[in-house]
Amino acid sequence: MNREAFIEIKLVEEAKKIAKKYQNYHNYLELSYQRNKKRIQNADPKKIKVPEYWAKDKKFNPFYVIHHRRQIAKSLAKKLRSGEYRPNPPHIYQVPKADGGKRDVAVYQIPDSAVSNLLYNQLLEKNKHRFSSFSYAYRNDRNVHFAIQDIAIDLKYYPRTFISEFDFSDFFGSISHGYLFQQFDENGFFITEDEKNLIKKFLEIKDTGVPQGTSISLFLANLACWRLDKKLEQNGLKFARYADDTFIWSNDYSKICRSFEIIDEFSKTAGVSINFKKSKGISLLSRKELPSEFEKTKYFIEFLGYRISIGLVAIKDSAVRKIKKQISYLLYKNLIQPLKGLQLRAIVIPSNDFDPGLLTAIMEIRRYLYGNLTDDYLRGYLKGYHRRINFKGIMSFYPLISDEEQLKQLDGWLVSAIHRSLKLRANLLSRWNHNRYSQFPFNVERNELVSEFKKQRIYGKRLLEIPSFMRIYLAIKKGLITGGIERVMNPNSDLYNYTS
Repeated sequence: MNREAFIEIKLVEEAKKIAKKYQNYHNYLELSYQRNKKRIQNADPKKIKVPEYWAKDKKFNPFYVIHHRRQIAKSLAKKLRSGEYRPNPPHIYQVPKADGGKRDVAVYQIPDSAVSNLLYNQLLEKNKHRFSSFSYAYRNDRNVHFAIQDIAIDLKYYPRTFISEFDFSDFFGSISHGYLFQQFDENGFFITEDEKNLIKKFLEIKDTGVPQGTSISLFLANLACWRLDKKLEQNGLKFARYADDTFIWSNDYSKICRSFEIIDEFSKTAGVSINFKKSKGISLLSRKELPSEFEKTKYFIEFLGYRISIGLVAIKDSAVRKIKKQISYLLYKNLIQPLKGLQLRAIVIPSNDFDPGLLTAIMEIRRYLYGNLTDDYLRGYLKGYHRRINFKGIMSFYPLISDEEQLKQLDGWLVSAIHRSLKLRANLLSRWNHNRYSQFPFNVERNELVSEFKKQRIYGKRLLEIPSFMRIYLAIKKGLITGGIERVMNPNSDLYNYTS
């Protein structure tokens, strides 16, 4: 296969990824519109938005690129061959950070993204053996859940462990270009002069740092941390690093103190500042029941969306709040919001022991937690009736949790949230002269909600059954044992924002 044909294949692959996202967005709008038509009369029409930067240049538009792929591939191949290739200026936008700040993200034109991805794969394929086994981000042989499993298993063997937690300020935006290329020259990475020149052209957008939004930046982020990883290993420190998120632990206090010296040295040589406001420093991780002579004693750590204590893995508190917020929004949108205006928007009023708004809310919560699975299918899977299963809901981003008490509490919270929403909905309906207090589901007590909802049949199915965090957890746990992490985790795990 000649280079032009290969570039065309990569170009189409990149364009199809973007096209698929846009088509999924379009399909979601259509499904939402159809559901709203059943729930309310004269539902608002669909409002389909197109990314604003598609108008800047046609090569941002995946459908244009697919249609003109041969001409674009021919032009790219020619420029790459002659050394004249240079990526076009990306579209820059800002995304909020967990600490309240903002981060610049670059969106490159599809041909430039294809070149970046091609370069990333070339470099990773011949250099991934050089990276540390404890570096888990942006690789095809490691992922976020491998990091969590390795940490949790190692920590459970020790009742007390010294830990080190440091955070960097604007890691991607401040890495020294000179330091990056020094790593290629000094640390045994295989790279051609043409590849070096391509990297330089992608870095020209800024004097320092690597632009987020292009594949080559992912390789460069791991490259920048190569010396940091090596120093930690040489000093006998255990660690897990996911991009700039690094968790370090040791049973030796002198070694954990050495971790700060290593972090500080890396900070100065790579040009990346330590964020002392967010860094938790050195502390002791201990079981709760054990006495401690250290002032800074912790009983769990939060890393990449998980809360890890000795012998237990849970969803971290901020992620739990995010999940509760989304479920609360689904209940509000379907049960409360349509009744709170100055006039009713011709909603379908519950009658004859049936509430269409409740049905929609339960089904949307189920999709959020389970993906396209049903409670009946999950039960069948757990009993062995089904051998294969695909996990795509929010819980598939947390396949390694083991804190069953947390999940039981979430199940209890969900039942209470539904019950409170129904009570408020009944009151609002009454204000509009629709007294439904004596009808299902408004006449069901909180402690009977699960059993009564499960008894209901709609179109012969148990569509009102309340979803369960414990049920999806048990199914994922079975999937872990039979198929491993990569079989049950969400395929977009490495793209999910675990830091929020």
